[in-house]
Amino acid sequence: MMTQVGFLPDETSSFVGRRAELARLDTALATRRMTTLIGPGGVGKTRLAVRAARAAADRYPDGAWWADLSPLYDDALLLPTVSDAVGLADHTLRMPVEALCEWLSDKRLLLVLDSAEHLRGPCSHLLAELITTSPGLTVLVTSRQPLDTRGEHVVRIQPLPVDGAPDALRLFEDRLRAADPHADLEAPGDRAAAADICRRLEGIPLAIELAAAGIGRHTVAQLATRIGTRFDAPVDAEDLTASRLDLLADDSLWPRRHRTLRTTIGWSHELCTPLERLLWARLTVLRTDFDEATAREVCTGGPLTPDAVDRALQGLVAQSVVQWDGTRYRMLDTLREYGRMWLTELGEERAAADRHARSFLGLARRAHDGWTGPDQISWYHRISDTHLDLCAALDHLLAHDVTAAQEMAGLVGFFWACCGHLSEARGYAQRALGAGPVEGAHLTRLQWVLGVAALLQGDFATAEKYGALCTATALYDRDDDGMLGATYLSGLTQLMTGEPAAALEAAERVLRMTEPGRAEGEPGASGEGVSGEPGASGDSGGSRPYGGSGEAGEPELSGEPGVPGESAHRLRCRLITVFALTALGRLTESLPAATALRRSCERGGEYWTRSYADYQLALIALLQGRPEDSAAHARDMLAGKHRLRDSFGIALGLDILAAAIAAQGAGAQAARVYGTGHAYWRMVGHPQRGTPELGAVRENCELQARAAVGDEAYQLAFERGQADNAEVGLAAALQSGLQP
Repeated sequence: MMTQVGFLPDETSSFVGRRAELARLDTALATRRMTTLIGPGGVGKTRLAVRAARAAADRYPDGAWWADLSPLYDDALLLPTVSDAVGLADHTLRMPVEALCEWLSDKRLLLVLDSAEHLRGPCSHLLAELITTSPGLTVLVTSRQPLDTRGEHVVRIQPLPVDGAPDALRLFEDRLRAADPHADLEAPGDRAAAADICRRLEGIPLAIELAAAGIGRHTVAQLATRIGTRFDAPVDAEDLTASRLDLLADDSLWPRRHRTLRTTIGWSHELCTPLERLLWARLTVLRTDFDEATAREVCTGGPLTPDAVDRALQGLVAQSVVQWDGTRYRMLDTLREYGRMWLTELGEERAAADRHARSFLGLARRAHDGWTGPDQISWYHRISDTHLDLCAALDHLLAHDVTAAQEMAGLVGFFWACCGHLSEARGYAQRALGAGPVEGAHLTRLQWVLGVAALLQGDFATAEKYGALCTATALYDRDDDGMLGATYLSGLTQLMTGEPAAALEAAERVLRMTEPGRAEGEPGASGEGVSGEPGASGDSGGSRPYGGSGEAGEPELSGEPGVPGESAHRLRCRLITVFALTALGRLTESLPAATALRRSCERGGEYWTRSYADYQLALIALLQGRPEDSAAHARDMLAGKHRLRDSFGIALGLDILAAAIAAQGAGAQAARVYGTGHAYWRMVGHPQRGTPELGAVRENCELQARAAVGDEAYQLAFERGQADNAEVGLAAALQSGLQP
């Protein structure tokens, strides 16, 4: 369990010098609300901001949080990116800026926005609102230019000193040894040649790192001579030996005064093989970190075969054009800019965007197919980690291949609606539906995504509308998975609006209709019991659809209901029956149904539905007077929801855990868990939610806890839980055992 407060990027290489700058930044962060660290590209702003934020993090009870803005090509995803960075997963229909301001209003945290120069106006407007409404917020921005926000304090960063200080030379030597542990500057003349290189490169860290990477192909002395020759030559548009970056650069991004860095990057580019240069250009279409497989999918074509991509990628790593952290690759924004210029020069922008979109459509398909398998969590994390690439692919497909966009929006929306990103799920689904005719499974999925997103945002009327549309489409298409999905959506809407009997009747009917093997007379996975008993229905008060003893303890099952490899929609439709039976007070039926569902999920490696089965088992045990069992099931649920980063599910789980702890007499502990639950409910932007019958459970929890420790102790513990960082509070809640 992670208990770190906040998130800052890892430092994967040594940090050299900058003591004076760090001291200035430390003072600025302690005395100013907003500080902008400015300097040209490649001067080391990001590394300095990471180091300064890490040094100051302990001063912020709610953590230090990092938002990388460099992948954003416009401001459309600025608010979602910043909201994700500070842990907000808003599930409401409010304006995103309103939700973010409310979330930060009572927090004391440090927010770092890295690489804001291309979004100066939108960032300035956003930060003006955040700083006004959030008195405990401190902001550190890195940019090539000031944002011109009121109250902004500017700290200008210069290159490393090259005369009278060893920092630039030390950086050169550190990067030399990072590439080759046996390399050194002990040969006669090497140290003087290295110092000359650093002077020629004016102490610019990125230029020095790129030069050090060239030692593999030259001696230090040879490198010094080559760089000297290059920098002594005038920049002339007619001179073919001049840096190509000088010829291509947009002066608004690459002013002429930055000739040193521009020339160094161009020189590094010329040292690359033709295939390495082509790969450099093609990789710039990626918005997030990537692996070898993604590089092959996005960049293969023409002379770049898959094997050639692998070789060229390693060549770019060796030359410090691409960074490797042991698991993923990434490219610095300054180098990405240069590669984008070459992509345009080569006339490959459209082809690269087509390959990128095709690759991430394939990722969405594979993730959808793997949702109910043993790799569900890794697939979810992959969808989450590539969010910006998926959005870029969808934008491209909506403009150039509507059918593919409609398919992708339905597939990705499935993940986004389940575990967050509701605004994007709903927005892209609406755009896809409005982009052109759509039918079949693509239509059903888009309607399902819209309905589930609306439901989780509390828009029950829209959820009901799309549940009906989804049902009609699936019936027309004779689509079993579509029917199951539609029934889940409609059933959950009915549960949330206090109609559990209607939800149960519909779910059981559709489970029977879509039952695998039914035509051959096989017993149903859900409509009939494991011993062939008739399935429970709305008018059969005592029947047990999944078998089981019906006693208060865990049931003895005579067999495993469910079909191996059941679809996600079927598992969720079975979940509706469990919720409905519990809501109707038919606990002797809901207990074995929940247990059987959990086993089916566990067998298939499914965590999302399994965690809600755990939640139901916790609620059933609590209602049956077994609070110890209830707490154990609640912690199982919370562990699963934490792995899926499902804040809404965590909020529900903390409420039921608090009730189970209160029922055991540990009032202060229950109050603290209850307070942490409130923090998570705020994170998703809702007051406490869930099906209506949970209101009585929460009220009883509070009464029991107050009675156990008294109002004053209860309130103190509750406020402690509410004030805890969410991760810290969740880690404390997951510790088993009662505390006095």
